Amino acid sequence: MKITNWVIEETENWVVVNKPSGLLSIPDREGKEVSLKILLKEKYGEIFTVHRLDKDTSGLIIFAKNEEAHKHLSRQFEERQTKKIYLGLVIGCPEKQQSSIDSPIAEHPAQNGTMIIHRKGKESLTDYEVVEDFGIYSLLQFRIYTGRTHQIRVHMKDIGHPVVCDQLYGDGKSILVSSLKSKFKLSKDAEEEKPILNRLALHAFRLSFADIDGNLINLEAPLHKDMRATLQQLQKRKKGR
Repeated sequence: MKITNWVIEETENWVVVNKPSGLLSIPDREGKEVSLKILLKEKYGEIFTVHRLDKDTSGLIIFAKNEEAHKHLSRQFEERQTKKIYLGLVIGCPEKQQSSIDSPIAEHPAQNGTMIIHRKGKESLTDYEVVEDFGIYSLLQFRIYTGRTHQIRVHMKDIGHPVVCDQLYGDGKSILVSSLKSKFKLSKDAEEEKPILNRLALHAFRLSFADIDGNLINLEAPLHKDMRATLQQLQKRKKGR
């Protein structure tokens, strides 16, 4: 794994990475799986966790390189001074093109690692806006003001439009090109069709925060190849090609 290819920007105080889907942000309890933090430690030595992304979510994540930067950045996340924008494909299209979801989230009492909407849960606020409606799916932009576990995924399930390929809160189904193209033909060498997208269709796209010297930093992480290819196919389908 060439971690240098994932680095979006770095200074002497912090490093921002475009995390691939399927990679843990930090080690789990068992510590058997590779995590982004371990890979960064191998490259930089000391590394401090500021926030996390779900294993299956791709996109921007920041780590601090020293204690001073860690305190400075962590405080911004805790006090909700950072701006976090995500892009995601969801099933169907919400009735409202733009709205806010203000529903408290709590841990599921019986299912470990799963979250639910619950009146006694923690305050959770998500804004969404429809970027493009493809009929069967739609591309949404999200802004989250709170950093609850699985927040966007839980909120989208709650309004009936779960994130595409979500194993926990949606149907978990991969996207096949054959489901998007009426004249699709499998190549002669292939025994079966490989999905164009078979992971959670959620990407941390934009992050804004203040550097130690007070300068505002605005960063973007391009979508990974699988999501770009899926959007391309959906746009072709929409145009009726």
